[in-house]
Amino acid sequence: MAETNDATNVSLGKFKIGGYAYWAPSTAPLPTDATTPLPADYKLLGYLNEDGVTLSTDTDNTEVKDANGSTVLKVISSYAESAQFVLLEVLRAEAAKLRYNTDNVDGADKQMTIKHSMPSDETFRLVFELVKTGGVLDRFVAGLASRAEFGDRQEHAGDASAYDVTCALNDMGDGVTSIEYISKPATGDTTGDGKEGQQ
Repeated sequence: MAETNDATNVSLGKFKIGGYAYWAPSTAPLPTDATTPLPADYKLLGYLNEDGVTLSTDTDNTEVKDANGSTVLKVISSYAESAQFVLLEVLRAEAAKLRYNTDNVDGADKQMTIKHSMPSDETFRLVFELVKTGGVLDRFVAGLASRAEFGDRQEHAGDASAYDVTCALNDMGDGVTSIEYISKPATGDTTGDGKEGQQ
């Protein structure tokens, strides 16, 4: 019997309630599935703005033309990924460390000294936790991220203060820039938070 379309494979990309954006030193253990709790090395970055995370792909192509100028071969010659997001909890120390470098932030939430300087070449791990429609868990892991770009920071009464950050997702090995783990929820759990039967 031929397969048919399945509407249950269509999903929205909601984030996990309670915490969904984390970072850790590049020496921290890498997650290997969507369900095992993250090690203590992974620190919560707090709320992201309403745009969530934008995962971008950048490719270059090499073309081979024949004597008449016709393309006879076109292949992808380079591949890169990046993740852009806006951190809303500017009073959270971990968010400030991601934006301004770990060594440039001294103190704790709501009581910090932050030195603004050239970004370092510090590498780190990034994890985003999503819950797809039907409670299916989706854990996105970037094992070797680094700071790449920053959006402007505006301070005024009309909008929330925020850190707009773009991270390069570097080669973790064998050309892999990120890994996504998708897993069905536990029986009866349609939320992905371990609370059965809630919608």
